[in-house]
Amino acid sequence: MSAPEPALRRSRMTPERIGELYDAVLELLAEVGYEALTIDAVAARARTSKMTLYRQWSGKPELVASALRHIGPVPGAEFDTGSLRGDLIALAARGAGDQRDEAVFRGMNEAASREPLLHQVLRELIFEPTVHAFRAATDRAIDRGELAPDNPAIDFTTHMVVGAVIAYATIENHQPDRAFIERYIDGAVLPALGVH
Repeated sequence: MSAPEPALRRSRMTPERIGELYDAVLELLAEVGYEALTIDAVAARARTSKMTLYRQWSGKPELVASALRHIGPVPGAEFDTGSLRGDLIALAARGAGDQRDEAVFRGMNEAASREPLLHQVLRELIFEPTVHAFRAATDRAIDRGELAPDNPAIDFTTHMVVGAVIAYATIENHQPDRAFIERYIDGAVLPALGVH
């Protein structure tokens, strides 16, 4: 079940101005994280008043949730490279994509554990589409005969790939490059799935 959209109160702000304000929120989230983000800082960055923000959103969780929705959901399973290896590499590379968005969402995990609204928004925009995309990739591989349908590792494909991207970024302090992604898929994920 998707999270309800935080109610945007009646506004004289144009859609363009709201977009600029959301961009300011996302920039600050990437720079300082959710905990350090303040309404004062958003107002200063967006060149607006705190009162304007509070007229539209009841507080920081609602403002941040709206800004995250502005990014939109991660792309779904609309691509098909023709092989499981190609699909997994493409999905991992997408996960290691936009630096700002990656920094925003990486910093949201702890906050989401305490803010139910933020957790719901992250689930809707990131977690569920990501799981669906990986499941679609393994389903296609089963249909092509690449992957045995009873392989127990199938259920952990998302965790193996997403976990590695997150762990690499945390340990190395930068996103994995294509060479690492290919080595990881070839050396760890495909063997676990019984694909040679």
